[in-house]
Amino acid sequence: MSGSLTYDLTLAGLSVGGAAALTGIGLVVTHRATGVLNFAHGAIAMVCAYLLRQFTVEWGWPLALGAAVTLLLVAPAIGMALERFVFRPLSVLGGDPAQTLVASLGVFVLLVGGAALVWGTGARADAPTLVSADPWGQLAVAVALALGVGAVTRWTRFGTELRAVVDDRSLAVLGGIDADRVAAAGWAFGSFTAGLTGVLLAPYVRLDPYGMPLLVMEVMAVAVAARMRILPVAVVVALGLGVAQSQLTRLHPAGWAEPLLQAVGANLFVVALLVAALVLPGIGDRDVLPRTATARVATPPGAWIVAVVLFLLPLGLAGSDLHTSVQVPALGVVLLSLVVVTGRGGQISLGQAAYAGLGALFTALLAAGRFPGLPRLPELAALAVAVVLVAPLGVLTGWPAIGRHGLALALATFAVGVGVSRFVFAQPYATSGLSLDRPAGFDGDRAYYVLELGLLAVALLATGALRRGRTGRALAAMRDHASGAGAAGVRVPALKLTAFVAGAALAALGGGMLGMGLRAFDATAYDPVRGLLWFAAVVVLGADSALGALAAAALLVGLDAGARGGVAAALFGVLAVFVGRFPGGPYEALRTATSRLRPGRRATPTPLGARVRRRLRPVETGPTVRPPAAGRPDGTEPEPAAAPPGAGDRPGPDGPTRAPRGPKATSGRDTTSRRPSAPRTPAVPMPGSLFARQIRVAYDGFTALDGVDLEVRPGWVTAVVGPNGAGKSTLFHCLAGTLRPSHGQVLFGERDITRLAAHARTRLGIARTFQQLAVFPSLTVAENVQVGAEQGRIADPAAAERALRLFGLDGPVRALPAEGLPTGTLRRVELARALAGSPHVLLLDEPAAGLDTAEVTALARVLRALAADGTALLVVEHDLDLVADLADLVHVMTAGRVVTSGPAGHVLERGRG
Repeated sequence: MSGSLTYDLTLAGLSVGGAAALTGIGLVVTHRATGVLNFAHGAIAMVCAYLLRQFTVEWGWPLALGAAVTLLLVAPAIGMALERFVFRPLSVLGGDPAQTLVASLGVFVLLVGGAALVWGTGARADAPTLVSADPWGQLAVAVALALGVGAVTRWTRFGTELRAVVDDRSLAVLGGIDADRVAAAGWAFGSFTAGLTGVLLAPYVRLDPYGMPLLVMEVMAVAVAARMRILPVAVVVALGLGVAQSQLTRLHPAGWAEPLLQAVGANLFVVALLVAALVLPGIGDRDVLPRTATARVATPPGAWIVAVVLFLLPLGLAGSDLHTSVQVPALGVVLLSLVVVTGRGGQISLGQAAYAGLGALFTALLAAGRFPGLPRLPELAALAVAVVLVAPLGVLTGWPAIGRHGLALALATFAVGVGVSRFVFAQPYATSGLSLDRPAGFDGDRAYYVLELGLLAVALLATGALRRGRTGRALAAMRDHASGAGAAGVRVPALKLTAFVAGAALAALGGGMLGMGLRAFDATAYDPVRGLLWFAAVVVLGADSALGALAAAALLVGLDAGARGGVAAALFGVLAVFVGRFPGGPYEALRTATSRLRPGRRATPTPLGARVRRRLRPVETGPTVRPPAAGRPDGTEPEPAAAPPGAGDRPGPDGPTRAPRGPKATSGRDTTSRRPSAPRTPAVPMPGSLFARQIRVAYDGFTALDGVDLEVRPGWVTAVVGPNGAGKSTLFHCLAGTLRPSHGQVLFGERDITRLAAHARTRLGIARTFQQLAVFPSLTVAENVQVGAEQGRIADPAAAERALRLFGLDGPVRALPAEGLPTGTLRRVELARALAGSPHVLLLDEPAAGLDTAEVTALARVLRALAADGTALLVVEHDLDLVADLADLVHVMTAGRVVTSGPAGHVLERGRG
């Protein structure tokens, strides 16, 4: 009997696993061809299932004809249309992977909303059966597809082109491969498998616009486990999870463990997705959330006055209109949590609906006296305590954000949201018999709406506080460039946790308000699909805009209340599809379009008028306007003050001595400002040296550094040169704290800092710059520098102004956003930010990259002056002329080793010889 039960359960598991394998195959093929994880896969499956039912049940077509049209025509056409009109333009416009993620979520929301509009939101139980319930049919389809795809990718020309596009799309295009054709084929096949999954599952699960897409999204775990590349792994994992989930149903432990085990057994794919997203490396590691606005988009004049008036208007309503309006402020608070996490912190969070639901659930439990260990509380006190209890749970999504970002973080937060929904909201022991009343004195809709407006005002003030001041600048820096923020001293891991905890608190507050407004805890109001809709709505209206969150709340509630369900989802889906083209939201898009329509002709004087103006200009009165410096579009001076006297002296072992110098190749640079030989005393006490001792780093059997020793001395300019691949950058990262060596030590004075994070080293006095510019585009030049002054070794309010003056950034350019400024100016901004923290050691990674001759000369003067003041400088540079003119000690690296060290003139002259 036991053997028969095991066999039957195994067959049932194989049936589920076969459908999951189909989803995994489609996701893997689409990702391999396009680099996109198609979050809309489940929505495509749902649409195809509805279409087959429409063809056969509603219109009476033969099943074979309906299936052929659905799977061979409509499904591939959907995929090709998405590739051509949504994702190819993103690729052409240079959109990063996170923009395609948002667009993919937009397609998901659009299809779900469209299906709700066309077929309604009710579940259908009469979907036609394409393959019998016998699991061998679905299993055979999945295995046949996997074998076919494997054969095509391994033994056909198309497979060769596919592998080439996956390895390097731009190089494949240069080799004559039509990457667009490969991508279109990948999307067509992926949509075909999605449609096949939908029509196979429809007869056995609930066919509705929300349930099926979520069910298919849950089985993304098999594609993630396969690292989005290996088809056999996806099939095996799918079948294994299906069988395991089925076998768990035979276990019935006594006591509290039974409902938990049942929940795990029913949601094993969700557990697997969470584990896969958190544990497996290499899933979306390069993806980051795009800035919602590169430079801050100013709020339209009078917008807040209009918003206040609109939010006060419902006080004059009555009946059902006011009852609907009550939901808007509550949802607005929930969406403000996404402004904090996504707009301020730059983190993808697809699970905010879970925290909103927990806020409502905890409020109901506390008000009913059913929360373990706590007495019954009045409703308003219950809401406050619920917020306090839910806020620490933000660590559930904040902790993964420390080591994950982009796609991996999106998957992890989505899995957390689905897990909370399945393991908490769907369990009768937690939610049965719950009711939720409004606070005493606020029972009526109008009175409760006034209370909501007060709580919304508090939430707006809290959100605004996270945009201003030191914390606001740190959040913006982390959002714009996390590595650059860490190098400036921002505690990035702690700040990420802070953003998620604050977001969880706001979501819980809004969720509790929403529950009290509805007078009940309704789990469907916090469904994970709604969380995806909320995320899309906030992103498309400007994730960094509190006003955009309020507008999104009003539209979400108003459209679905005043029209057929699905209108709001369809609208925001359309907007999200185009988010890659207008990342600042509709207002920025409208402003851009208006500026383009504005006449571009500028009035120009006649030749006679030009001559008259030139003659009159010298005698004009008023403030003198400094003409723009050569090569400076921003009008700032390209060169700071020359190095002070004494900049040429270096402390030797027995005291200050002049460093030896060899012949210099000037390359047209100004070498007249040579450092004098008079000894000097450092202006500040010299700190300890930075040492690397026997540093070794290896990657997958390749040794990048092999026992490297290095000292960066105070008052010296130490340079590291060598060919590409010599290990210079690896050594630099070990010293900066962005890479931990497998062997050896990094010492700062006598302190071992080998395991110290980058931001902690900055706070000790070790600053760095980046080879690729690491500035914060949404902040002004002055704010960029201020971040370094606030987060560095010494919090000196005057340090930012000194750094701005030193690099000639104290003019009008200080108020300009860093976005769009010339490379030379941005290099000075980055150096000024590093110096504003008063570092002992300055690590420079190719500081002359992108600079012209005059800018390099100015840079050399500043660096010599810094060394003269006792700062220890390490320069990794390809420009040997700059090294010859600047460095006191040069180390030459080859194949991960230092092969030559000595005075600059001696070492470089030998190299030229």
